Amino acid sequence: MTYSFDLTVVWALVIAFAVFAYIVMDGFDLGIGLLFPVLRPGTERDTAMNSVAPVWDGNETWLVLGGGGLFAVFPLAYAVILPALYAPIIAMLLGLIFRGVAFEFRWRDPRHRAAWDVAFAGGSLVAALAQGITLGALLQGIAVEGRAYAGGWWDWLTPFSVLVGASLVVGYALLGATWLVMRTEGLLQAQARRYALRLTAATVTAIALVSAVTPFLQGRYYERWLAMPNVLVTAQVPLLVALAAYALWRTLRGGAERAPFLIALGLFALTFLGLGISIFPDVVPGRITIWQAAAPEASQIFLLAGASVLIPIILSYTAYAYWVFRGKVDAHGYH
Repeated sequence: MTYSFDLTVVWALVIAFAVFAYIVMDGFDLGIGLLFPVLRPGTERDTAMNSVAPVWDGNETWLVLGGGGLFAVFPLAYAVILPALYAPIIAMLLGLIFRGVAFEFRWRDPRHRAAWDVAFAGGSLVAALAQGITLGALLQGIAVEGRAYAGGWWDWLTPFSVLVGASLVVGYALLGATWLVMRTEGLLQAQARRYALRLTAATVTAIALVSAVTPFLQGRYYERWLAMPNVLVTAQVPLLVALAAYALWRTLRGGAERAPFLIALGLFALTFLGLGISIFPDVVPGRITIWQAAAPEASQIFLLAGASVLIPIILSYTAYAYWVFRGKVDAHGYH
């Protein structure tokens, strides 16, 4: 089957880009929080937090853009997905709120820093797990009748969605560990490198488990991943994942600092590509395509005019922030 490259496809790519940008930029930030309990209070935790302090709040701009874009451009999908996934989405937002408040208060309220550290780590865990569960629930399918959600309150909670949630937690922790390898020095860097090696194995295992189950969730997934001749093309994705995992392990063992983080991002990009192969052109897998869910063309044109200005601005100030605050950090590097 072929698909025309029309305005709706352009918007699907824009929203996919926003979601992936959020995963990339907020993933290592959440990963820092996930690693917080295994870092020693004091210098190690302060240094880890300072490594993301200048950029953490800007990272979530992409989450707003992705969610707002879905509401504006694919209103039918928004109306179906939100009722199906209210619980994990609300949990994610509460987790992000808790970690955001804790991020600032742990510096201003040192007497209760231990409690704020718990809130920061707990909020990171809840947000990461909820994001993965949301993805897993969407991937396994949502019950739709007519133009409305037809499932129950707990349909999102299944063994598969929990597996995807746990996998994303492990993956984010890997991003956080490789980020610390790149941004820190000395004992903290060595400790982060050890964690990254373990998390590489855990992440590859998680990817393998999710990939083994996904083709059997829906017939379309099976056809795209395992049926001939599609398998001749799609088999390249797991092959690239294996090569990326090996490169990540080699660079971590070899003492590289920047390469592990970049390769870990590449690993996430490959899994995101695999997700696109599974569901495109659906926005609600097996139920609603992007064309069925799209707003009128006039609305898409109007919104695209705004996005064509807004997205370059976001990219520019984000790139500038990362450039200004580049290099190594320590416990006194930002606050």
